[in-house]
Amino acid sequence: MAINMECADFSEFQDALKAMRKSDDIIVNTINSVVPTGSFRADESAACKAIYEQIQDGHLKRENLIKNCITFTTNNVKRLKNEREAKADDIQLSKILRAEQTKLRMLQVELSVEDLIKERSLKVFNEKCRKYFKPSS
Repeated sequence: MAINMECADFSEFQDALKAMRKSDDIIVNTINSVVPTGSFRADESAACKAIYEQIQDGHLKRENLIKNCITFTTNNVKRLKNEREAKADDIQLSKILRAEQTKLRMLQVELSVEDLIKERSLKVFNEKCRKYFKPSS
């Protein structure tokens, strides 16, 4: 699905984000499955590195999606404001503009939510994997 299609419909956008956030939602289970208890040893370093890369890749993709949709929606808001200046008495246009402005605020909230998810996932990662893998800054 094209980014603009996901950005145009906020419900579709939220569905796409929800699917993309699945790996963060199950981060504890994922790490527990690859970083075993003391009685079982595996290649914790490689496993933790792979999880870290997966986490970083997911965060980058979601952040880019959100920022692209913010840009897309910001451009729509600007365009609609310009149209409204030309047609100040168009009530339908004003409603569409308000809806786009609301969507823009919700997208900005999603960017904040993404920061919280990233922080939580990295905290869990560091608690479980710090002995086995230290990412470079």
